[in-house]
Parts: sequence; C-alpha cells; structure tokens
Amino acid sequence: MDKKLTLSLDRSIIEKAKSYAKANNISLSKLIESYLASLTKPSSPKDEISPLVKSLSGVITMDKDFDENEAYTDYLIEKYK
Repeated sequence: MDKKLTLSLDRSIIEKAKSYAKANNISLSKLIESYLASLTKPSSPKDEISPLVKSLSGVITMDKDFDENEAYTDYLIEKYK
C-alpha cells in the first residue's frame, strides 16, 4: 500500500532529481523509494568470502619480497611508453 510523504528539499536538488528521473525514465517517487529501499535493506557481512574465491585461494604463490605497488607502477610505465 502506497502512502503519501511530504519532504522539504533544496529547490536545486529537486530540479536535478527531476531531470535525473526523467533521463532514466523513472518517476521521482520511484527513484526516492528505490534509494530509501537500498539504504534500509539488511546488509550482508562484508568479510564473507565467496566459495569461488575460497577455491582459488593458494593457487598463486608470490615471493615474500614482492611489492604489488612497484609491479603495478612498472606495468603502467611500460603500458604508456
């Protein structure tokens, strides 16, 4: 059952939200409802590792002194030469 809600918002925010809703072919009410639903939905534990990732764990071995940042920097330098 839908229920009416009155909000007080900055005029420029309302205009931008209306433009966004129109560009995305959605009503402003549905846009706000969707946003509030995403804010209030129960969140899943962020530290949970998926079964796929668990199965891949330990597949690659790296040297103890391997520096990921240095390797990535070297990669970018080579890429943009």
